Amino acid sequence: MASCFLTLRPLLIIRVTLDKLLLNEQNALQLASVCILLQLTGLIAAARKNCSNAKQVKHIAALILARGGSKGIHLKNIRMLAGVPLIGWVIRPALDSAVFDSVWVSTDHDEIERVARALGAKVHRRSPEVSKDSSSSLETIQEFSRIHPEVDVICNIQATSPCLHPWHLKEALEYITKKGCDSVFSVVRRHRFRWQEVKKDGQCTKALNLNPGRRPRRQDWAGELCENGSFYFATKELIQKGLLQGGKMKYYEMDPEYSVDIDVDIDWPIAEQRVLRYGYFGKDKPEVVRLQLCNVSGCTLTYISANEEEVVSINTREQAGIHMLKKEEVKVILVILIEKDTITKALADKLSETLGCPQEVEDKLKKVQELMEKEGMVLKAA
Repeated sequence: MASCFLTLRPLLIIRVTLDKLLLNEQNALQLASVCILLQLTGLIAAARKNCSNAKQVKHIAALILARGGSKGIHLKNIRMLAGVPLIGWVIRPALDSAVFDSVWVSTDHDEIERVARALGAKVHRRSPEVSKDSSSSLETIQEFSRIHPEVDVICNIQATSPCLHPWHLKEALEYITKKGCDSVFSVVRRHRFRWQEVKKDGQCTKALNLNPGRRPRRQDWAGELCENGSFYFATKELIQKGLLQGGKMKYYEMDPEYSVDIDVDIDWPIAEQRVLRYGYFGKDKPEVVRLQLCNVSGCTLTYISANEEEVVSINTREQAGIHMLKKEEVKVILVILIEKDTITKALADKLSETLGCPQEVEDKLKKVQELMEKEGMVLKAA
């Protein structure tokens, strides 16, 4: 909820020259009181004007549309992307932004509902009427608004925009709560020259946003703002009128690296690489690796030397990796089982000698548990 605070600056000390005004002390005090009252009245009026620009918002909800009948990719909204269901990449920043009173997923599919609840979102089970291929996003949002009249502002977050961060949502919402806007939507700046589509044979095209005779360099052109579909904020009143954009509007510009939209299957590997670099991984900061356990097995190259001795071949990249870990002060321990396999034992001995890593040759699980207890560590899934 937006709030307005009235801050009064220190009052001016009013001096009244009694000689010149020929006023007694009582009249002078009355005059001073009138001056102070006028100053307070002006400050209050200014504060009220500032407050009038802010929306008195009671309930703000995030709404993620995730229909089960996606035509491009089957159950795209819960397909794993970089180890996380696709909708998880937008549910997480919505929850962590701490600006929403509720975070919802609107779906008609049981499995999507299960995943959404597991990720911490509430579920709006949409009706069949707004679950058709021909149903628009606005129709689904309007249904949600009718069922939840307590919601004053709805943020429609697109499930296929996996590089969304909490600060994007926080900054955009301030246009409504502090600037009095009715709708805010995300855009990205593109530097692309557009040409008129030719639909008839013999018809010539023409440039739509440039002069071909004076093509600007990229650095000399500001580009154009295009919707990236990441999110749309709108008030309940605007949605009831059948609009997601209208009234007092503002755009929120996102950097290109965060503007990822997955529509077709070919986008998936590209999006996965982008998410690994620019996605939001949560509030928890990655912990420092303190111990690396390397499992040594007999799966290595061996051959017989000229003097008929078995020789073990070690991949130099493995040695380089261990050297890098030790340089970062990570303790590296080679773990092997006590067994009769002379090749494995020879490999472990050679690695230990070359890299200076100690060996542990007892029961692996037991040894790992002992090391964790000794070092005060906990085991976490990658």
